[in-house]
Amino acid sequence: MAKLKLRGKDLRALGYPEAPVISIAMNIMEKEYKFEKEEVVMDLLRKILAAPVEYANDAVLGLIAQQLIPKEDPEGMNVSLNKTGIAFNVFGGENIEQGAMNQMYQAAKLPVAVDGALMPDAHSGYGLPIGGVLATENAVIPYGVGVDIGCRMCLSVFDIDPKELIQKEQYFTRELKEATLFGGGRQFDQIASHEVLDRPEFDEIAVLKGLQGRAARQLGSSGSGNHFVEFGIVEIGAADPMLGLAPGNYLGLLSHSGSRALGASIANHYTRIAKEKRRLPGEVGNLAWLSLDEQEGIEYWLAMNLAGDYASACHHIIHEKIAAQLGREPIGRVENHHNFAWKEIVEGRECIVHRKGATPAGKDVLGIIPGSMTAPGYIVKGRGETASLSSAAHGAGRKMSRTAAMNSITHHLMKETLEKHGVKLLGGGLDEAPQAYKDIGEVMRNQQELVDIVGLFTPKIVRMDG
Repeated sequence: MAKLKLRGKDLRALGYPEAPVISIAMNIMEKEYKFEKEEVVMDLLRKILAAPVEYANDAVLGLIAQQLIPKEDPEGMNVSLNKTGIAFNVFGGENIEQGAMNQMYQAAKLPVAVDGALMPDAHSGYGLPIGGVLATENAVIPYGVGVDIGCRMCLSVFDIDPKELIQKEQYFTRELKEATLFGGGRQFDQIASHEVLDRPEFDEIAVLKGLQGRAARQLGSSGSGNHFVEFGIVEIGAADPMLGLAPGNYLGLLSHSGSRALGASIANHYTRIAKEKRRLPGEVGNLAWLSLDEQEGIEYWLAMNLAGDYASACHHIIHEKIAAQLGREPIGRVENHHNFAWKEIVEGRECIVHRKGATPAGKDVLGIIPGSMTAPGYIVKGRGETASLSSAAHGAGRKMSRTAAMNSITHHLMKETLEKHGVKLLGGGLDEAPQAYKDIGEVMRNQQELVDIVGLFTPKIVRMDG
């Protein structure tokens, strides 16, 4: 049996910091777990990283854990929340769970908070709730952006009769399978070429140096969970100058995914630093921030923007592959991030606006708000509403946790629902069943003052992980 051999870059990809802990972990695991499978060891290292205190007294693993437990930092400071938080607007509050409301109330008490809003698809997350929008003064919150940095929607519209999705279903199914790769750890054997891989940040920022190789192998792939690539019908009811498409029905290709392991590693690395520098009470600890006046804050900002561009590149590669297979160039494209932070003017001053699971909806800005695998998505144009910090929902939003969905939705019900709506599903699981999501129609009604609807996308052939 081959002995275990670990690589430092794989530990860095898990989120292990550029520090002696990597060599310590490699030495201990290769000695004490030398005949164990690599995936088992990597999973154990992941657990230690997530909760080092739980392993601190372990006879073997304690030395690794102790390296990960934040040390008392004389430059760090205990930060108290304000007694009263800033005011923030809530859209569709009657359908938002209390957990998400509580998280937003806590975020509003941060000393750096300036303004905020909660979108109608909101539900609980880590740090900011999903659907939370928060403006801060000269501060960026890694978990206010989220782990999947730059998670993104991208729609390509083709001048193809959408009836072909039924007439040539096997053809379009094959194209989706051949042009996509799904799964948390999945990587391509052959690396795609893209200028994003040549960015200088990979050489200039220490944490990124060990991530470039894996990022290259995952370029053009999609993750698990609610990530998808799907063919569907695009309906344009009236011409809009921003969209530039004549009224009619078209074939559409819609994708949803983010920055893969690159974004997750950046998020975890800089969240750990933020927590060491600013110790917030209890569960609010995930809202620790970095100032843009300090080196770590500048590094995170650059790394976040790189991850956002990387996410965009992943979508473009998928869409270009499929366009080549179809033998057509798209006649229109709409795309947007929804896990990101932007520098914007709020109340007359420059702020950092975090949109975690929220769509940018500035004046005349186009975006995509998907429903579920059987519910329509919407092509929208922002109204620039200040009450929402020029933001809108990023989808229908979950009404069931993944565990609740798995325990309450049957395969028979899911199959019946797909057949009713004429949807062919490739992969996917019960945790992503349509019943796990809120009513997208109601979500859209709750944000009529935030966006105008300029088109509709109805899914027909859906590709997901699994």
